[in-house]
Amino acid sequence: MNMNLNKTTSKGHEQMLISQEQQAKINEVRRLIGPLSDKESVYCSDASISRYLRSRNWNVKKATQMLKLSLKWREEYKPEEIRWEDIADEAATGKMYRSNYNDKLGRTVLVIIPRNQLNTKTTEGQIKYLVYCMENAILNLPPHQEEIVWLVDFQGFRLSNISLKLTRETTHVLQEHYPGRLGLAVLYNAPKIFQSFFTMVKPLLEAKTRDKVKFGYSGDRNTEKMLEDLFDMDNIESAFGGEYDTLFDVNKYAERMKEEDKKIPSFWTLPNTLSSVPQQNLPSLDSINLNADSNASNKEKLDSSLVTNPDQNLLVN
Repeated sequence: MNMNLNKTTSKGHEQMLISQEQQAKINEVRRLIGPLSDKESVYCSDASISRYLRSRNWNVKKATQMLKLSLKWREEYKPEEIRWEDIADEAATGKMYRSNYNDKLGRTVLVIIPRNQLNTKTTEGQIKYLVYCMENAILNLPPHQEEIVWLVDFQGFRLSNISLKLTRETTHVLQEHYPGRLGLAVLYNAPKIFQSFFTMVKPLLEAKTRDKVKFGYSGDRNTEKMLEDLFDMDNIESAFGGEYDTLFDVNKYAERMKEEDKKIPSFWTLPNTLSSVPQQNLPSLDSINLNADSNASNKEKLDSSLVTNPDQNLLVN
């Protein structure tokens, strides 16, 4: 069965054109989940359920269990209630921030600078800031897009900037609760000392995650071409070979985030649910012969333009 999802747009959020077979699986997951609160109904859109199904190769049982655990996590952790004031201390050094530009595909961009991990030490606080950044990046996606790009600047990196405990927790949160959200992670100028750490974390990563992580290097023509294909180089930071060289200003960023925090309540109201094709006359799973373990089609990748290292694959979903 062809499980390729074709995207179109709907005011405010992404919308997916899907087959009857796919819709039947989405409907079955929704049935198995059971009654939902208003906020949970917003989260469990067709597009969202599709991401969980794709993450589990369209296996309804596995996707349902995964989604149930995410709903439980969201109920307890309340990521949509995190505000700038809750994470301001974590954000102070600019170790992670959402850029003011998207890539040419419309994907929001999170810039990560490990050397700026100087101000806090607790895993709890760092994960909370990660979740805030992810929620904010999703909130600012254009209607036709559901993925996020990570740009990681390894200049000045030391092993003391990361920990195995934090990496494990980061990997768990991203892969289990934000499936299908990472479109690409570019690790720029990662030093050789990072490779031994990579060897330890590689078993934590799903194959789909590893495929989305690429290493790039300054002065390498393949890396330059890849970035030029993806970004307007006038906008991208000079650390990645771009023309933008303004330093991170936490005060300006704070004002920007506070304004964006004001949009969160309206995002989580029922009128903003992520709709899909009309539901009338859609078949149930019982009426269609489906292979629950069928694999999702491979998405077109830009891998050919990326520098790859056979022993380097990173810690993101």
